[in-house]
Amino acid sequence: MQISVIGLGYMGLPMAAILARAGHTVVGVDINPATVAAVNAGVCPFSEPGMAELVREAHASGRLQAVAVPQVADAFVLSLPTPVDHATHRPDMTFVEAGSASIAKVLKAGDLVVLESTSPVGATVANCQAVIERLRPDVAGKVDYVFCPERAIPGNTLHEMVHNDRLVGGLTPAATARGVELYKSFTKGEVLPCTAAEAEMVKLVENASRDVQIAFANELSLACHQLGLDVRRVIALANHHPRVNILQPGTGVGGHCIAVDPWFIIDAAPDVTPLMKVARQVNDGKPFWVTKMIESKVEDAVLSLGKKDKVKVACLGLAYKPDVDDLRESPSITVVEKLAQNAALDLLVVEPHVQTWHTESGLGLVALKDALAQADVVVGLTAHKVFKELPAGALAGKVVVDACGVFYNRVDVTWDVSGFHGRGASL
Repeated sequence: MQISVIGLGYMGLPMAAILARAGHTVVGVDINPATVAAVNAGVCPFSEPGMAELVREAHASGRLQAVAVPQVADAFVLSLPTPVDHATHRPDMTFVEAGSASIAKVLKAGDLVVLESTSPVGATVANCQAVIERLRPDVAGKVDYVFCPERAIPGNTLHEMVHNDRLVGGLTPAATARGVELYKSFTKGEVLPCTAAEAEMVKLVENASRDVQIAFANELSLACHQLGLDVRRVIALANHHPRVNILQPGTGVGGHCIAVDPWFIIDAAPDVTPLMKVARQVNDGKPFWVTKMIESKVEDAVLSLGKKDKVKVACLGLAYKPDVDDLRESPSITVVEKLAQNAALDLLVVEPHVQTWHTESGLGLVALKDALAQADVVVGLTAHKVFKELPAGALAGKVVVDACGVFYNRVDVTWDVSGFHGRGASL
């Protein structure tokens, strides 16, 4: 089958490469010239385990190429951003609508259109089908529409895209059947037929459920800190109960899904979703609480170290989750940006999974070795493996503040969870 994937980002390009590996002829479409050039050179433009090899092989097979403008195909898969407006908390569907408009020019009767972008309930009709049919009334009733949300996570995308169960929700039974056939061509997980609205809602529910669970852990960390208890030990002991499975607290919640998608449900049903709204507020507020705690520990460190000039603070990790290069909605960045406003601090920012990053004020990245050599205070913001594997003694003599558990139980850090009295503090 000739398939066009619209959007070659963290989910679109893996989908395109997997389809090519399954034997389909795939043309990826992206408005970023650098992305198009990279794919046409057999190069993956971002970091993801297994993607470099897969893109290279798919390109070499002749079944994967990239273009800037959609071409004629038998099926179109839309994999585009669906951010939320942080001022109004309303979904921004402009990318999906632009992608739908772009393929309308080349659609023909009998084509299949699949929306994979996580979207509000009703988006397949309102932001995809309706956009296309306004531009191409001649194909109304002659094109099949399906919503099939991606179910994968950065860091394990290729495995999950193939092995996770998938929802295929068509606007008609015939569309659903066609979508099921397409996904069965490469999916080893179960392919579950449903309606488009069900698939749209289920995807949002999955992420909103996770958000509420994380909010409980994050709120628990605040309560334990106030009560002078080690939240990670409390959780470990509680999880011995056979029906309790509390997640671990962290710096906050980021990424393209969990930090965004619950707002789609809240926006659609604001009067009956107070729990989801509070969970979002708890998780969005966590990085600001972490920032205040870090500044408090640094103030203690100034007295402890006898510092009269700026305190050098190594901030370890910018990505929203461990061992990826994805910075979208990252709470670690929020913490760094807030700390950068403190004139008493000299920040040394470390993110080993990203080549370049800088703020408007000129703050950039520092190598891990250099940051540790210079730092008075070391702050764990993202639990990357490379930070966990620092050799024994690497943090000795440093003031350590851990927001994500990356340094938990290290022998070269002395913890006092009731306050800063030793050489470290666990948040």
